[in-house]
Amino acid sequence: MTETQKQPAPIQLYSWATPNGHKIHIMLEECGLQLGRDWDVHAIDIGKGDQFKPEFLKISPNNKIPAMVDFAGPNNQPISLFESGAILMYLAAKTGKFMPKNDHDRFKVLEWLMFQMGGVGPMLGQTHHFRMYAPEKIEYAINRYSNETKRIYGVIEKQLSQHPFIAGSEYSIADIAIFPWLRSWKNQGVEITDYPHLYKWFTQISERPAVMRGVEVLQSLRAPTHDAQSKENLFGATQYKKHQ
Repeated sequence: MTETQKQPAPIQLYSWATPNGHKIHIMLEECGLQLGRDWDVHAIDIGKGDQFKPEFLKISPNNKIPAMVDFAGPNNQPISLFESGAILMYLAAKTGKFMPKNDHDRFKVLEWLMFQMGGVGPMLGQTHHFRMYAPEKIEYAINRYSNETKRIYGVIEKQLSQHPFIAGSEYSIADIAIFPWLRSWKNQGVEITDYPHLYKWFTQISERPAVMRGVEVLQSLRAPTHDAQSKENLFGATQYKKHQ
C-alpha cells in the first residue's frame, strides 16, 4: 500500500440521506466512531436505482437502505447486516452504548424500537407518500395516514410527558430511531408545538453534536424527487421485479 492509499475503515455503511439512513449515521457518531477513520459511507442513491444493483442486493436482499458490513465483527470476523433496527441493536452491543444492561430497561428500549420499526416508520412514510409524492391526491389515503400520524405523535407525547426520553430516564437507540422520522413534521401535516413534551425532547435531541453531524451525512447529495425516473425507482414497478 502506498502512502497515498487509504486503509478502508472497519465499518462500511451503504446508505442515503433518509430517516432510516440518518438513524445509523447518528448512532455511529453518538458511539464516538469517526467517519473516515472508523467507518466509511457509500451513497446508495435510491432515486437513481442504486438499491437494485446486484452488489448492493448481496448485503441488502430487501433492496432497502441502510446496510452495513463490519469487517471487525463478532470474533473479529466480517458480518453484514440490513434493516436499520438490527443495525442499531448490533452497534449498541458492539460499543456497549445506548442500550441498558439490565433486562427490564433493555426490553423497554426494545419495545419502543419495535414501535418505531412497526409504526412510526411505516405510517409516517405512507403519510409522506400520499401527501407529497402520489401522482393523484387521494383524499381517503391522505386523511387516513395523516390522522394515524397525529395519533402516533400523541402516543409519543404521552410517553414523554412521563419520561425525559422515549424509553425512560436514559437516551437510547429508541430515541435515535424515532428522532429522524419527526424531522419532516411539516410535510406530515403536523404542528410540532402542539405536542409540548415531544417538542422539548425533539429540540434537545436536535442540538446534540453527534446528531447534528449525523443528519448532514450524504445530505448534500440528495436532490428533490421530481423527475419521472426517480419516482419510478422509488415507487414504481421496478422494486417489484425479481432481482437475481
